[in-house]
Amino acid sequence: MIHARPLPAYLIQRFQGWKATTYQENKSWYRRLASSGQHPRAMVISCCDSRVHVTSIFGADEGEFFIHRNVANLVPPFNPDGEYHGTSAAVEYAVTSLGVAHIVVLGHSNCGGVKGCHDMCCGDAPELLEKSSFVGRWMDILRPGYQRVEGMPAGEILPALEKQAVLVSLENLMTFPFVKAAVEDDRLTLHGLWTNTGEGELEQYDPNRDGFVGV
Repeated sequence: MIHARPLPAYLIQRFQGWKATTYQENKSWYRRLASSGQHPRAMVISCCDSRVHVTSIFGADEGEFFIHRNVANLVPPFNPDGEYHGTSAAVEYAVTSLGVAHIVVLGHSNCGGVKGCHDMCCGDAPELLEKSSFVGRWMDILRPGYQRVEGMPAGEILPALEKQAVLVSLENLMTFPFVKAAVEDDRLTLHGLWTNTGEGELEQYDPNRDGFVGV
């Protein structure tokens, strides 16, 4: 691979600092994790956005969460067509191999992917309508959510659509036969969360209220 290059110096320095401090102080714990395999209790599906730091939000240690990140924390519908499906593969592995007890879908404020969906659906981002746009075709998953909120006041649409990204993903999770079976057998529970990254707030979906409420 002639295009690959060594790490930038600042990342090497950070690694060396971690190896000399955090790793040395917890060496037995890391070796135990490596030898005994992973046994996470929960899978978290969150956005690729660098401002969303799942382990920090919940104070989680290594080995606690099976984390999958993608643009706008979306789960596509079940579609066993023999093509490449990274998110679906992660869900399958979490449920059928790891046996996680919880799947958490975590949305967030100021999500660029959600805004892209909004602009695409409004006709303001024609480049995302191109068949060659990976982002656009991925954000098609959220079109049903956009249709639910497009009639809201302009200032409320984006926050509502961010939460729709969570709800659409929860709905799509239930189209996976192994997820549906695990939920119905009480082996798995699904959870929808939304975080305001600037204010440090967390909301969870309450089916009894059909809305998000503060934690």
